[in-house]
Amino acid sequence: MTSTIGRTAADIAEAVRAGEIEPRDVVRQYLDRIAELDPALGAFRRVRTEKVLAEADAVGKRVDRSRLPLAGVPVAVKDNVEVAGEQTRNGSAGTAETANPADHPVVARLRAAGAVVIGLTNVPELCLVPMCDSAFGIARNPWNPERTPGGSSGGSAAAVAAGLVPLAHGNDGLGSIRIPAACCGLVGIKPGTGVVPSSLSGEPAWAGLSENGPLATTVLDAALALSVMADDASLVLLGDPGRVRVGVSVRAAQLGFPIDARFVAATRTISAALTELGHEVTPHTRRYPTWLGTAALRSWYAFAYEGARPLDSARLDLRTRRMAAAGHALGALHADGARARAKWRNGAADQFFGDVDVLLLPALSQPAPAAKRWGDHGAMRTTAVSTRTASLFGAWNIAGWPAMNVPAGTDDEGMPIGVQLVARRGGERLLLELAAQIETVRPWPRYAPAYMPAATLKA
Repeated sequence: MTSTIGRTAADIAEAVRAGEIEPRDVVRQYLDRIAELDPALGAFRRVRTEKVLAEADAVGKRVDRSRLPLAGVPVAVKDNVEVAGEQTRNGSAGTAETANPADHPVVARLRAAGAVVIGLTNVPELCLVPMCDSAFGIARNPWNPERTPGGSSGGSAAAVAAGLVPLAHGNDGLGSIRIPAACCGLVGIKPGTGVVPSSLSGEPAWAGLSENGPLATTVLDAALALSVMADDASLVLLGDPGRVRVGVSVRAAQLGFPIDARFVAATRTISAALTELGHEVTPHTRRYPTWLGTAALRSWYAFAYEGARPLDSARLDLRTRRMAAAGHALGALHADGARARAKWRNGAADQFFGDVDVLLLPALSQPAPAAKRWGDHGAMRTTAVSTRTASLFGAWNIAGWPAMNVPAGTDDEGMPIGVQLVARRGGERLLLELAAQIETVRPWPRYAPAYMPAATLKA
């Protein structure tokens, strides 16, 4: 049997549509790989072994098989959205163990497109932090198991970077797709507000800041998955973006949280590549407003409180309890960041952006933290590590604009480095087209070296 491990999602779907391979055979190969490799990695909370083969058979029998954009593609789903018949644990022992009666709209769209949900990926408790530990285990980075794969979509990123799935779902409230994408050397895109259904349990997620999106090894796969999630086929029709005005910002978002020099250098390298591609690249020197960082921090604590409030506090991590208590206190003082968020979204972000079409900036500010049980630490330790590592993401959730991580090489420790591309609302396709050009001139390894598939048929 021809191996599909290492093939892109687009390639697998093409082969299944053409009848060259059956969805069951694709899924069986990935189940075997997960069984072999995931015990040491911890990407999955649950692998749907007993259900997924039957679901793959159902895809193989569909009368519209030849037209399915994700025909037979195994997909991992982040464990904070509903998958019918499965529990949604959201990284917490305090969540309900009851099975969901129906799929989240994003999951339903993936399945309608022919994808097969192979499992649910690990997240930090309530998806609060840029690490990936919980009562269900510690997810590890395939590039270095001593490092975190990032959070909160860390299990999804680890699964893709290790070749356990060709594609994964994530969501991003203050960087939770882009952070793990940067940690694991992947393409990850957060769409703008309203592009993809984003509610959780029927309510706006994180006051409307959180968006669902994909993690992938190639720009085309990310575009393909996003087009399905958004129900917008035009997003996969990538072409020449024309001459784009790109502003390059290497400023820290907050005083006291500097950007690692290696990440600044990688950003400048990508800016040079964009100049060679014919784009108008200029320095972007505007300073982030001082109130924006504190607004993100206050919002973060407020979201911790809202997530923890209906749960049994005795079953929550120490970190979550402390963050929730801080959020409760801020809410009582009417200091939950809501007014500052509105100010940034309603004009200040556009003023900061200036006359460029796309902003290029580093992704992480500092290297990925260790993989360990961070939930046993309190709020202050978590806040310091999280802010030091991931201060450059939240502004674009607050703005409601699309942003993505693009791999940009490795550091002197062999860990991946990412850069961010940001556009105004409606700029998802522009970002994907620009990223595709970067991929052409500066291709990246699609998998962590230790997990490189033995035979990659189409890289």
